[in-house]
Amino acid sequence: MRIVLSLMAMMGAGMATANDLPTPLTDADFAPVEEVEARLGQLLFYDPILSGNRGVSCGTCHHPAFGTGDGLSLGLGDGGIGLGPKRVADPDNMPEQRIPRNAPALFNLGAHEFTVLFHDGRIEVDPDRPGGLRTPLDADMVTGFASLLSAQTMFPVLSPDEMAGHYSENDVAQAVRRGVITGQGGAWDIIAQRVRDIPDYSADFIAAYDHIDTPDQISFADISNAIAAFMEFEWRSDNAPFDAVLQGQATLPEPAATGMALFYGEAGCASCHSGPFLTDHDFHAMGAPQIGPGKAARFESHARDEGRFRVTGDPADLYAFRTPSLRNVALTAPYGHAGAHRDLRSFVAAHLDPVGGLESYDLSRAILPALPVDDARGLTDKSAIANAVTFQPRNISDADVTALIAFLDALTDPAAIEGRLGIPETVPSGLPIDRP
Repeated sequence: MRIVLSLMAMMGAGMATANDLPTPLTDADFAPVEEVEARLGQLLFYDPILSGNRGVSCGTCHHPAFGTGDGLSLGLGDGGIGLGPKRVADPDNMPEQRIPRNAPALFNLGAHEFTVLFHDGRIEVDPDRPGGLRTPLDADMVTGFASLLSAQTMFPVLSPDEMAGHYSENDVAQAVRRGVITGQGGAWDIIAQRVRDIPDYSADFIAAYDHIDTPDQISFADISNAIAAFMEFEWRSDNAPFDAVLQGQATLPEPAATGMALFYGEAGCASCHSGPFLTDHDFHAMGAPQIGPGKAARFESHARDEGRFRVTGDPADLYAFRTPSLRNVALTAPYGHAGAHRDLRSFVAAHLDPVGGLESYDLSRAILPALPVDDARGLTDKSAIANAVTFQPRNISDADVTALIAFLDALTDPAAIEGRLGIPETVPSGLPIDRP
């Protein structure tokens, strides 16, 4: 009865109808996970053994203490010390630059409808490609990855600024520099050999996978599959107050109820943040400020990030980025593809007036550890970014922004934030685990 009254109130306000709300999530929306595989993936996720210099794990930049991100606008991978906003550059191994894009949250990535990943969508499900996936590696793409989520782990371990380290620092970095990725002696094989050499990992892989009988059969794809299983199991998020509303079991208090009506009505948020995961999985130019090194090839010197355009080459995709899911968004700051906004309120206000928000932006709104680089170079591209925006500004009051943020708070799932397996006490390599 309470949910019916809530929906009637929304319709009476002329802002939305009951049909605007998505259907509740069920087990059918998610891929099944074997817990034995997830527990193996948990160890690998937090183990720095996968990084070139053995100092960075997946959990360094995707930590549950920071909403499965790193709490930074642009992270420091290899060459960083510490965790989250306290992470700083190592003076004895200075990073060459910041990681170019904000670390995305990991919630619900095992759901069936997530068929495209990364801010620019550079990997996606494609049945016509080898292994059923399209990636920038093309001919170097190998089979054996169980899912798109598994395949995405291929890339951070190859990135010098994220996990691989830089030329001459280690064997993985040297292989990447030579362009030797696949096959015996390639970067992935070097990483897999490190894992194969640890008896506890070998035993765990043999126990988890029927196709593995001996340690030498463990491949990088198997490592990726286990990590993906962990992420799918650990950060499934479908138990927020919003889910209780969708199931007809509760209503939202004020001002969250007003915020939900605005979200699905006057504010226009649901035009992109649609469906049960609050994303259309599409790409939109929303005028997000460009800070940091940008995305450039080795021969380029600019600090632009042209987003989806660098994948498709279609001018209509200039400065367009993938619509993120808003599940647990209140805990995943900073916001935007470059993390230009440190808090949700300033980001929502700018999002409702993209061009105005872009013109008034200054770098003090970001969270950036000290590094001798020019983080503002990309801001010179403001006019081109603004010209790509098609979203019309919404005349929303401060009180309405407060209500919208209250609704976004209702997307927080305590079970997903806490995690199901948590952070292990130790990992088989014996290397230290990042802890807040």
